[in-house]
Amino acid sequence: MMRYAKFTEWIYAIIAILAGYETFSKWNEDRNSAYLFLFFTVVSIGMFFFRRHFRKKFEKRNQP
Repeated sequence: MMRYAKFTEWIYAIIAILAGYETFSKWNEDRNSAYLFLFFTVVSIGMFFFRRHFRKKFEKRNQP
């Protein structure tokens, strides 16, 4: 179960990096699309830290 939690945590980090790249590459061409990717970047970063916080909290609770 913990391996799955760590894996999904890093999936959000990868999505944030890719969306951030798309945001900067589309910023001057299509501003509306860039804002959408900026939103995905912010949400993915938030989910990364949210998942990390609760995974660590769960690990502490299960330690003897």
